[in-house]
Amino acid sequence: MLNQISTMKVNFNTVREFLKTTLNLTNDVDIQAAIEDIRSNIPFRGPNVYILFVAIIIASVGLNVNSIPVIIGAMLISPLMGPITGLGLGLGTNDRELVLFSIKNLLVMVGISLLAATLYFILTPLEIENPTELLARTRPTIYDVFIALFGGLAGVLETARKEKGTVISGVAIATALMPPLCTVGYGIANLSWQYTVGALFLFSINCIFIAMAAYLMAKFLKFPMKTVEQHRTRYFILSYALVILLAATSIFTGYHVIRENDFTKMANRFVKKNQNIGKTYIYDSQVNIDSKPYMLELRLAGETLNEDTKEMLLRDAENYGIMRSQIVIHEDATVQVDRFNETEIVKNLMATNASNVQVRDDSIKVLNAQIAHYKQQELPAKQLAEELQVQLPSITRLTLARGTALEQNVVMSEEQVVVVAHCSEMPSEEEKTRVYEWLKIRLQIDGLEIIFDTETL
Repeated sequence: MLNQISTMKVNFNTVREFLKTTLNLTNDVDIQAAIEDIRSNIPFRGPNVYILFVAIIIASVGLNVNSIPVIIGAMLISPLMGPITGLGLGLGTNDRELVLFSIKNLLVMVGISLLAATLYFILTPLEIENPTELLARTRPTIYDVFIALFGGLAGVLETARKEKGTVISGVAIATALMPPLCTVGYGIANLSWQYTVGALFLFSINCIFIAMAAYLMAKFLKFPMKTVEQHRTRYFILSYALVILLAATSIFTGYHVIRENDFTKMANRFVKKNQNIGKTYIYDSQVNIDSKPYMLELRLAGETLNEDTKEMLLRDAENYGIMRSQIVIHEDATVQVDRFNETEIVKNLMATNASNVQVRDDSIKVLNAQIAHYKQQELPAKQLAEELQVQLPSITRLTLARGTALEQNVVMSEEQVVVVAHCSEMPSEEEKTRVYEWLKIRLQIDGLEIIFDTETL
């Protein structure tokens, strides 16, 4: 038992020594050099002013065209963190003069940035149709608080480290001080309170929590205190109250952002699952997070949904946390289709077939009647030729037709017959009359036209 306790003590001491060695900062930081570095980056004069102006223009162009690489490049150029970390250092070392000097230069920095951004967005000919990068800087959340706080901690620690690395560049990108200032300039240029107030709030959060991080690192690394003032307690109570107010506001905004993201995510899942509903499909959907409550608009095409299918769709939406009152269905692109059961379909087919059979039978009857009529009207040309040849031997050939006489431009009725008698010699008038009268009696028609023609042998 004693051996086990001794072994545990040895292991604990080993771990403690390992952690102490690993987490020790004494040999790797230069506090005096860090203080001088922070102080040297506070003033905004000379080249820093021009560099900041140019960097703000570059960042504004990036926001204007929604180009993230351009925005990141501008953040790497800009010298914005100097006055903010100086403010935190002044608070942490109780250096009132350093606090006032940092605030003065911070105001100069903000003034130059707003002037450059506002002028750019007033003069630029580019129109922003979908300003996603600008909108992203108008709704700060608790996540922005975390980024500013931990980014500031990393930045001050990097400044105090003896062997410098690339942490400062990463902090400049992560904390994103420039885009909010550019967005404020955009809001001023376009007289938009949504952009101006929201982006200014985000910039304030970044400044305060980066300064707070510098203050905490100054305490943690035991930067030397300058003076002890009588009103120090009241001064810091006001500072902490401001920090708490901003943090609480960010938490409230972050809560709403999370709710919006959750609603959008569940709405997209619901739409994806119900993309096709029978012969109806959702061809467009839109989430409106500006309304209270949030709304989901669905646009349908295909067949119009019946009440049962629509009820099933709304019940499924509730499984995704979307209430019925939050769904608006547009059916402008759908068509109403009548539904039949199997019995109605069979009855309809039988009625159609019966109707078709009756029409076919009636057509057959009409055709048969026409055939019979034409058979009755058929002229016995061969028999007439033989009978006429007995009466008039000079007839060599006979042609009969129903129609118009050759020498007359008159349309005759069905009862009229044209007879062309081809003769070896022209018959006399008496013979013509006798043949004409005989044909009228033989054919029992009044409309008869006879043409006699001689053939040359």
